[in-house]
Amino acid sequence: MYLAPLNYDRFFKKVFSNKAISKRFLEDFLEVTIEEIEILKEKHRITDDASVVEFDFRCKINGAYIIIDMQQWYKMDVIKRFHLYHALNSSLQLETLPVKQLALDKTSKKIKKTKDYHYVEPVLTIIWMVDDTLGFDENYISYALSPEVTVKFIKDKKLWENPELTKIITEQQRILAILKNDTKGISFLANNKLIFLFQKNIVKNKRLEKYVRWFQFAEKTKNKQNEEKDFKEYQRDEIFVEIINRITQEKLSNDEYTYLQDQEEFWENYTEITERLYNSGLIDGEKKGREEGREEGREEEGLIIAKKMRRANIDFAVISDVTGLSELQISQLN
Repeated sequence: MYLAPLNYDRFFKKVFSNKAISKRFLEDFLEVTIEEIEILKEKHRITDDASVVEFDFRCKINGAYIIIDMQQWYKMDVIKRFHLYHALNSSLQLETLPVKQLALDKTSKKIKKTKDYHYVEPVLTIIWMVDDTLGFDENYISYALSPEVTVKFIKDKKLWENPELTKIITEQQRILAILKNDTKGISFLANNKLIFLFQKNIVKNKRLEKYVRWFQFAEKTKNKQNEEKDFKEYQRDEIFVEIINRITQEKLSNDEYTYLQDQEEFWENYTEITERLYNSGLIDGEKKGREEGREEGREEEGLIIAKKMRRANIDFAVISDVTGLSELQISQLN
């Protein structure tokens, strides 16, 4: 192995902690020019009971707060978890919002201090999905807040099954008028986006967008037999040369090398386990059934998989994510 896998959390963070690297990736994907990038702290204490949330990478560019997070293995909670991170990325701005003073009334001299919410800026949460495609064929899917009438317009069966051009145009114009309304800056809502990028789809496509090469590079590093010649085309780009320098196996610290070996052992077991999950339908199948109660055969399959993961000394939290069993159930398995 010439390069350690970029998709491993530790190496992903090591690479993206470099300001020039993260700046180029965001420029290539967002198709913008970034004048300045500010790297923000990753760990945050957010509740009274001292819970901590840690992002893989967080920064501020061009008046927007950005999270880039790597999702390597299959997790049942991925949508709700990242929605929470997305909301948290907005809430954390409370730490830096300026304070303004408001007079309570004209006669008294009482002053109320409050945060100045005019300075709240949009957030983008980018989730780099390594293997999970969420059932999509696209390279990426972006979600943003928009007026509900836009969705109703698309889903209106009566309108589209018996199309009358005049009615369609009239409704479209009505919705466009709603979208153009920026009273009190309401268009701010649509500038906040949750974006899922699918490495598995991107590397199969022949599209020429600049961001594609990042995922092709990451995919090549997943190959345990990757060699220096596999990355020859990247040697002409100083940003990728820096990435290579950061994850070249011969330059890893002893601690990083131990981490690499542990991860390799984990993923050998995980690959076999996920194949069984796909074959059994527990992944990419009737996911709703996991919440409402599986068929007996599926439940038994989940127990078999959990037992195998326990024998492989995989963390209980990971087993729970994969199988849907509680950590208490897992601890009681023989």
